[in-house]
Amino acid sequence: MPPSVDFKSLLTSARTSAFHLEMRDQYAVGDEAADYAHWLRTGERDADRASAYWAPWVDLIAGVRARGVVVRRARIVSEPVTSYIRYEHAGTAVNVLAGEEVRWLPRRQAADLLVPGCDLWLFDGEAVLFNHFTGVGDWADPAMELTTDPAVVKQCVDAFDAVWNRGIPHDQYAIR
Repeated sequence: MPPSVDFKSLLTSARTSAFHLEMRDQYAVGDEAADYAHWLRTGERDADRASAYWAPWVDLIAGVRARGVVVRRARIVSEPVTSYIRYEHAGTAVNVLAGEEVRWLPRRQAADLLVPGCDLWLFDGEAVLFNHFTGVGDWADPAMELTTDPAVVKQCVDAFDAVWNRGIPHDQYAIR
Protein backbone atom coordinates (compact mmCIF):
# COMPACT_ATOMS: atom_id res chain seq x y z
CA MET A 1 0.00 0.00 0.00
CA PRO A 2 1.40 3.43 -0.86
CA PRO A 3 2.42 5.42 2.23
CA SER A 4 -0.02 8.20 1.27
CA VAL A 5 -3.01 5.84 1.56
CA ASP A 6 -3.88 4.65 5.06
CA PHE A 7 -7.06 2.56 4.88
CA LYS A 8 -7.49 2.30 8.64
CA SER A 9 -7.29 6.09 9.04
CA LEU A 10 -9.80 6.59 6.25
CA LEU A 11 -12.21 4.13 7.86
CA THR A 12 -11.83 5.45 11.40
CA SER A 13 -12.24 9.05 10.26
CA ALA A 14 -15.47 8.36 8.33
CA ARG A 15 -18.27 10.51 9.72
CA THR A 16 -21.42 8.97 8.23
CA SER A 17 -20.70 6.06 5.90
CA ALA A 18 -18.15 3.56 4.65
CA PHE A 19 -19.31 1.44 1.72
CA HIS A 20 -17.34 -1.39 0.12
CA LEU A 21 -18.01 -2.72 -3.39
CA GLU A 22 -16.46 -6.10 -4.23
CA MET A 23 -16.68 -7.49 -7.76
CA ARG A 24 -14.11 -10.27 -8.08
CA ASP A 25 -14.93 -13.98 -7.92
CA GLN A 26 -11.49 -14.86 -6.59
CA TYR A 27 -9.05 -13.12 -4.29
CA ALA A 28 -5.62 -14.41 -3.29
CA VAL A 29 -4.40 -11.93 -0.71
CA GLY A 30 -1.75 -13.15 1.67
CA ASP A 31 -3.44 -12.27 4.95
CA GLU A 32 -6.20 -14.80 4.36
CA ALA A 33 -4.24 -17.50 2.52
CA ALA A 34 -3.87 -19.84 5.50
CA ASP A 35 -7.53 -19.51 6.50
CA TYR A 36 -8.69 -20.12 2.92
CA ALA A 37 -6.37 -23.14 2.53
CA HIS A 38 -7.73 -24.58 5.79
CA TRP A 39 -11.31 -24.07 4.55
CA LEU A 40 -10.49 -25.77 1.23
CA ARG A 41 -9.06 -28.80 3.09
CA THR A 42 -11.70 -29.10 5.80
CA GLY A 43 -14.76 -27.04 4.89
CA GLU A 44 -14.39 -25.36 8.29
CA ARG A 45 -14.32 -21.55 8.37
CA ASP A 46 -13.10 -19.55 11.32
CA ALA A 47 -16.28 -17.84 12.49
CA ASP A 48 -15.05 -16.82 15.93
CA ARG A 49 -15.18 -13.04 16.03
CA ALA A 50 -12.63 -13.07 18.86
CA SER A 51 -10.09 -15.19 16.93
CA ALA A 52 -6.72 -13.77 15.91
CA TYR A 53 -7.95 -13.79 12.31
CA TRP A 54 -11.20 -11.85 12.89
CA ALA A 55 -10.70 -9.76 16.07
CA PRO A 56 -8.79 -6.85 14.46
CA TRP A 57 -11.51 -6.39 11.83
CA VAL A 58 -14.39 -6.88 14.26
CA ASP A 59 -12.88 -4.36 16.69
CA LEU A 60 -12.25 -1.85 13.90
CA ILE A 61 -15.81 -2.10 12.53
CA ALA A 62 -17.38 -2.11 15.99
CA GLY A 63 -15.54 1.12 16.81
CA VAL A 64 -16.64 2.76 13.59
CA ARG A 65 -20.25 1.63 14.09
CA ALA A 66 -20.23 2.85 17.71
CA ARG A 67 -19.76 6.36 16.31
CA GLY A 68 -22.91 5.92 14.19
CA VAL A 69 -21.15 5.31 10.87
CA VAL A 70 -23.09 3.02 8.50
CA VAL A 71 -20.87 0.27 7.07
CA ARG A 72 -22.13 -1.56 4.00
CA ARG A 73 -20.55 -4.21 1.80
CA ALA A 74 -22.00 -5.18 -1.60
CA ARG A 75 -20.67 -8.15 -3.55
CA ILE A 76 -21.32 -8.83 -7.22
CA VAL A 77 -20.78 -12.56 -7.83
CA SER A 78 -20.93 -14.97 -10.74
CA GLU A 79 -23.19 -18.00 -10.36
CA PRO A 80 -22.56 -20.77 -9.83
CA VAL A 81 -20.15 -19.24 -7.34
CA THR A 82 -16.45 -20.03 -7.07
CA SER A 83 -15.00 -21.89 -4.12
CA TYR A 84 -13.59 -18.57 -2.91
CA ILE A 85 -17.06 -16.99 -2.85
CA ARG A 86 -18.33 -20.03 -0.90
CA TYR A 87 -15.51 -19.41 1.58
CA GLU A 88 -16.34 -15.71 1.76
CA HIS A 89 -20.05 -16.45 2.26
CA ALA A 90 -19.20 -18.89 5.07
CA GLY A 91 -17.46 -16.10 6.99
CA THR A 92 -19.84 -13.23 6.28
CA ALA A 93 -21.84 -13.83 9.45
CA VAL A 94 -18.86 -12.39 11.31
CA ASN A 95 -18.94 -9.25 9.17
CA VAL A 96 -22.63 -8.88 10.03
CA LEU A 97 -22.04 -9.49 13.74
CA ALA A 98 -19.35 -6.79 13.66
CA GLY A 99 -21.97 -4.33 12.38
CA GLU A 100 -21.65 -4.45 8.60
CA GLU A 101 -24.70 -4.68 6.37
CA VAL A 102 -23.92 -7.11 3.53
CA ARG A 103 -25.73 -7.75 0.26
CA TRP A 104 -25.02 -10.07 -2.65
CA LEU A 105 -25.92 -9.43 -6.29
CA PRO A 106 -25.70 -12.19 -8.90
CA ARG A 107 -23.64 -10.83 -11.80
CA ARG A 108 -26.38 -11.49 -14.36
CA GLN A 109 -28.65 -9.15 -12.38
CA ALA A 110 -26.00 -6.45 -12.63
CA ALA A 111 -25.53 -6.72 -16.40
CA ASP A 112 -27.23 -3.39 -17.13
CA LEU A 113 -25.48 -1.48 -14.34
CA LEU A 114 -22.50 0.76 -14.94
CA VAL A 115 -19.92 -0.16 -12.30
CA PRO A 116 -16.29 0.86 -11.84
CA GLY A 117 -13.54 -1.35 -13.18
CA CYS A 118 -12.26 -2.38 -9.76
CA ASP A 119 -13.30 -2.86 -6.15
CA LEU A 120 -13.56 0.23 -4.00
CA TRP A 121 -14.41 1.81 -0.68
CA LEU A 122 -16.54 4.97 -0.49
CA PHE A 123 -16.13 7.24 2.53
CA ASP A 124 -18.90 9.72 3.41
CA GLY A 125 -19.81 10.08 -0.26
CA GLU A 126 -16.71 12.29 -0.59
CA ALA A 127 -13.76 9.99 -1.26
CA VAL A 128 -13.18 6.78 -3.20
CA LEU A 129 -10.42 4.33 -2.41
CA PHE A 130 -9.91 2.03 -5.40
CA ASN A 131 -8.48 -1.42 -4.63
CA HIS A 132 -6.14 -2.80 -7.29
CA PHE A 133 -5.49 -6.53 -7.67
CA THR A 134 -3.40 -8.66 -9.99
CA GLY A 135 -5.04 -11.09 -12.38
CA VAL A 136 -4.73 -13.90 -9.83
CA GLY A 137 -6.28 -11.80 -7.05
CA ASP A 138 -3.31 -10.65 -4.99
CA TRP A 139 -2.68 -6.99 -4.18
CA ALA A 140 -1.18 -5.07 -7.11
CA ASP A 141 1.48 -2.42 -6.68
CA PRO A 142 0.20 0.13 -5.90
CA ALA A 143 -2.66 -1.64 -4.15
CA MET A 144 -4.81 1.41 -3.48
CA GLU A 145 -5.58 4.71 -5.12
CA LEU A 146 -7.50 7.51 -3.42
CA THR A 147 -9.52 10.14 -5.22
CA THR A 148 -11.79 12.95 -4.09
CA ASP A 149 -12.62 14.07 -7.64
CA PRO A 150 -16.33 14.94 -7.31
CA ALA A 151 -17.25 13.48 -10.72
CA VAL A 152 -15.55 10.15 -9.99
CA VAL A 153 -17.00 10.02 -6.47
CA LYS A 154 -20.52 10.64 -7.82
CA GLN A 155 -20.15 7.86 -10.40
CA CYS A 156 -19.02 5.46 -7.69
CA VAL A 157 -21.79 6.49 -5.28
CA ASP A 158 -24.36 5.97 -8.05
CA ALA A 159 -22.88 2.57 -8.91
CA PHE A 160 -22.81 1.43 -5.29
CA ASP A 161 -26.39 2.60 -4.73
CA ALA A 162 -27.58 0.72 -7.82
CA VAL A 163 -25.87 -2.49 -6.69
CA TRP A 164 -27.08 -2.06 -3.11
CA ASN A 165 -30.68 -1.48 -4.18
CA ARG A 166 -30.70 -4.70 -6.21
CA GLY A 167 -28.62 -6.71 -3.77
CA ILE A 168 -29.94 -9.57 -1.69
CA PRO A 169 -29.37 -9.27 2.07
CA HIS A 170 -26.85 -11.79 3.35
CA ASP A 171 -29.40 -13.71 5.43
CA GLN A 172 -31.55 -14.20 2.31
CA TYR A 173 -28.86 -15.00 -0.25
CA ALA A 174 -28.57 -18.70 -1.01
CA ILE A 175 -25.28 -19.83 -2.53
CA ARG A 176 -25.73 -21.40 -5.97
